[in-house]
Amino acid sequence: MSAARRWSLDLGLLVFIGLMMGFLAPFASDQAPVAGRYAHWMVVMVGGGLMAFGADEALRTRLPVTWRRLVAASGLMTPPTALLVMISGRLLAGGRISGPIYLDLLWQVWPILLAVMAVRALVWRRAPVRVETRTVIEAPLPEAEAAFRRRLSAKRRGARLIAVEAHDHYLKVHTDAGEELITLRFADALEELTLAHGWRVHRSWWVAADAVEGARWRRGAGELRLVGGLVAPVSRTHRAMLKEAGWG
Repeated sequence: MSAARRWSLDLGLLVFIGLMMGFLAPFASDQAPVAGRYAHWMVVMVGGGLMAFGADEALRTRLPVTWRRLVAASGLMTPPTALLVMISGRLLAGGRISGPIYLDLLWQVWPILLAVMAVRALVWRRAPVRVETRTVIEAPLPEAEAAFRRRLSAKRRGARLIAVEAHDHYLKVHTDAGEELITLRFADALEELTLAHGWRVHRSWWVAADAVEGARWRRGAGELRLVGGLVAPVSRTHRAMLKEAGWG
C-alpha cells in the first residue's frame, strides 16, 4: 500500500474519532455550542493524532517494539497536543488559557493519544502469515493395488487408478483409461486397497491420494476435485482425515 493511501486512511480514522468525541462531549465540552464543540474535537483529534502518528513513524527504526514506541511517541507529542487543545478550546469552545489548565491537560491528553495510537496499531497490525501444506504422496508399491487391479480388464489393469465408486452391487472404477464396472462389494474393495495410497471419503467413494487436485468445503461436508475433471463427495465424517492430509 502506498504511503499516501496509508496516510489518507489514518486521516479518516482521526476524523471518525473526532466526530465521535464531539458527539460524546467529554471533559465538560458539552457546555460549548454544538458547532464549536465539534470543530474543537476535530482540530484536536486530527492535529494531535497526525503529530503522534508522525512521531510513531519517525521512531519506528529506533524502537521496533510496538508498545514501547507507542508510549514514547504519545509521550513526546503530549505537550504540543495539550497546547493545541488549550488554544482550540479558547478559540472554538470558549475555554480559558492558563498554566494550571495546561498542566491538567497533560494528564488528560496523554491517555487519549495513547489510546488512539493503540487503535491505529490494531488497524495496521500485520496479518499472521498463513502457510499452506500438502501431503506429498509417494507412488504406491505395485503389490498394494495388485489384488484389486486383477479384477479389471486388460485395458485398464495398468492404468492410473483415480477413484472407486459404489453402485448397488457393482463398483464403478475410475481410471485415466476410462471407467469400468466390476462386481464386488465396496467393503471388499476397501480391504484390497488397504495398503494403497488413498482414502475413503464417503460411504460410497474411495479416492487415490495422488489423484486429488483440490477441495471445496461447505458446512463441514465438501467435495474433492480429481484428475480428469471427476468430482467426489466428502462426508463430514471423513473431513478430519483429509484435513490432516492437507486438504481441510
